[in-house]
Amino acid sequence: MANDSNKFQAIISHSKEYGFIFPSSEIYDGLSAVYDYGQWGSELKKNIKDHWWKSMTQLQENIVGIDAAIFMHPMTWKASGHVDNFSDPMIDNKDSKKRYRVDHLIEARIEALENDGKKADADALQTEMDRLLKESDYAGLKKLIEDQKIKCGVSGTSNWTDVRQFNLMFSTQLGSVSEEASEIYLRPETAQGIFVNFLNVQKTGRMKIPFGIAQIGKAFRNEIVARQFIFRMREFEQMEMQFFIRPGTQKEWYEHWKQARMQWHLGLGIPAEKYRFHDHIKLAHYADAACDIEFEFPFGFKEVEGIHSRTDFDLKNHQEYSKKKMQYFDSEINQNYIPYVIETSIGLDRTVLMVLSQAYTEEDLSTPEKQDSRVVLKFPPKLAPIKLAVLPLTKRDGLPEIGREIMDTCKQHFKCFYEEKDAIGKRYRRMDAIGTPFCVTVDHQTKEDQTVTIRHRDTMAQERIPVSAIASIVNGQLI
Repeated sequence: MANDSNKFQAIISHSKEYGFIFPSSEIYDGLSAVYDYGQWGSELKKNIKDHWWKSMTQLQENIVGIDAAIFMHPMTWKASGHVDNFSDPMIDNKDSKKRYRVDHLIEARIEALENDGKKADADALQTEMDRLLKESDYAGLKKLIEDQKIKCGVSGTSNWTDVRQFNLMFSTQLGSVSEEASEIYLRPETAQGIFVNFLNVQKTGRMKIPFGIAQIGKAFRNEIVARQFIFRMREFEQMEMQFFIRPGTQKEWYEHWKQARMQWHLGLGIPAEKYRFHDHIKLAHYADAACDIEFEFPFGFKEVEGIHSRTDFDLKNHQEYSKKKMQYFDSEINQNYIPYVIETSIGLDRTVLMVLSQAYTEEDLSTPEKQDSRVVLKFPPKLAPIKLAVLPLTKRDGLPEIGREIMDTCKQHFKCFYEEKDAIGKRYRRMDAIGTPFCVTVDHQTKEDQTVTIRHRDTMAQERIPVSAIASIVNGQLI
């Protein structure tokens, strides 16, 4: 397992310094596990959303999208099982009063064993933890923590409480007067907004099974141990698709979407060895099969997307609790049934962190004559916040005017950036640091022959091209 804390800290620092991600409410010392996306982070995030949305809806003839509300009727979460089951085993240290997720505590111990070269011990501990979690053996989990002599990072002691469940949903009040207000929940997932609208979409869209409904939206979880930058936050965004199928076909569709989603990830240009599948040992209450696509972050392989065979659990329960039929008439087999569902659920913020982690590169460009280096974000061009930087060599001699004409032409097609300040080398480095794949320099030769120098981010190679060819060259790399 990779664990490069120096690189991870460098990514966090770089993200703030160059306008990608800021601590929320920083002028008031911030808010734990809540972050704001800056000018380039919001562009990166939007580009990832657009890429996912296109792949799911525009390029799929039988998948449509919706945008459901964050607030939902409280019975939604009773029917979905979240009120009774959406909890994690927690343990408190009696001395520091700090609360931990049990699996996180033990996973940290597993990681320490691996770093010490004790892989066999780490594997045995992983197996035992998985077994105890699957059996919900909380006494056994506490004993495992004590046997491993796992200590609190704050107090340094092993004075633990018993393990108990902690519900992760945020509750709030809906109503204008507190005495009359009703308790509702901030949604912990976006999937239920799809399920309660299943028949609305199916009937108005004249959809035939198999078909899918996609959604991108905010979700909220009261994580006790939110950590690792934007990997685990209390407010986050999900990109989910629920694919409705005929009962009995779930196995083949589950395998189909496993492979389809992995191909989407590989289409980002990230090497296959950076990914792996992890099959769930303990299944969620709604699933008959589940796996994660894990990416090798600087802190190790962690989940970025889940693929779940949810059976008919959600629609069946919503039918029971709402007393409204959630059935589909299949004219091909002349039957009414509650569809089964295959879910693909990818964390948008985790995908941002994945793309940042893969793109972040420190390069030593030193020569015998000169010390030099650069930090470059090697984003896939289609995801880069800025596609093209237009850089007049000087602020005079008509070069800015030509640069502005290029900007006016190109900004109709993709995000551009214009800058005159500082030496051209410094401007190149700034564009490298925010991941801009192409820079064009307008110089005095441009006035003579209508050509510019285009610089390629990854190789730093430069070539002369006609001004008229800029847009088509950049667009050709954004497919």
